Amino acid sequence: MILLDYHNRIIEDTLKARFSLENKPKPVDMSIVDFDGVSYHISTAEDNDAKLILSIRWKCWSELVQYGAMDVLKREYRQWITEPEHGYDFTLQFDIQNVGADPEEVIRKVSLLKRNAMAAPFERAFDAQSLAEKEDNWDPSTSQLMTIHYRDGEAIYVQNQQDRVTVIFSTLFKEETDRVFAKVFLQEFVDARKKPHLQNAPQVIYSHREPPLEIRHVPGLLDSENMGYITFVLFPRNYAAGSVREETISRIQIFRDYLHYHIKCSKAYMHSRMRARVSDFLKVLNRAKPETQAAEKKLASGRAFRRA
Repeated sequence: MILLDYHNRIIEDTLKARFSLENKPKPVDMSIVDFDGVSYHISTAEDNDAKLILSIRWKCWSELVQYGAMDVLKREYRQWITEPEHGYDFTLQFDIQNVGADPEEVIRKVSLLKRNAMAAPFERAFDAQSLAEKEDNWDPSTSQLMTIHYRDGEAIYVQNQQDRVTVIFSTLFKEETDRVFAKVFLQEFVDARKKPHLQNAPQVIYSHREPPLEIRHVPGLLDSENMGYITFVLFPRNYAAGSVREETISRIQIFRDYLHYHIKCSKAYMHSRMRARVSDFLKVLNRAKPETQAAEKKLASGRAFRRA
């Protein structure tokens, strides 16, 4: 299976071209759309082509800020943060002639802007679980259920417990076949975990229409046959400090896109196989057609002839 990139390739390529010392600064005005309804705007300042401006807009931005997104963004982009561009939620500004750091590192970091904003609730949940684990008399009521409505009708729910962190995706399946493919696809996650080398992988639970116990009290849940819930149960070993933690945050937040991407790929593959099978059947039917022999006809004179 293909793992989707969690950085924005268009932003990465654009910044590489702009930060190159061989290229003379020139005006740019580019709008980019990413997964989950994210919009970017890359432009240059009106009075200076060497000033590059990158802005992001996302419908769940206010929720991410509530869960600490600005702290994460200040940690990653402190020297480039400026006032948000009109119509956008967050803006960075660069002097492409004086980036002030390793250009390759800056480009990689900026292409992860969406990922870093979404990382805030996960980091908060992981830190809260680490603190709760040290308490002998932990109060479950102190656990915060963080809800991110990042798509129309869909959300991510993140909640820490004393020994684990639960991540729940609500997702809409527009077609019945999508639900069938999703069930088969997610069953593979369950079966794969039985393998010895994958027994430490997070537990995955899928439920159709009925929400998991952790979020049944949440108001406004959509009661529909098209709704499905995928639950990940993460234990401390799945988000240990360092690269493991960063990779977990990066991978899990694009799981919804990963799932629907492979559902569409599976449907496309099956359609191509069906078309190939129909083509083979048509060839068989064409070979089975009986050969028609031309009928013998006679002229008025009695002579016979056969039409070619």
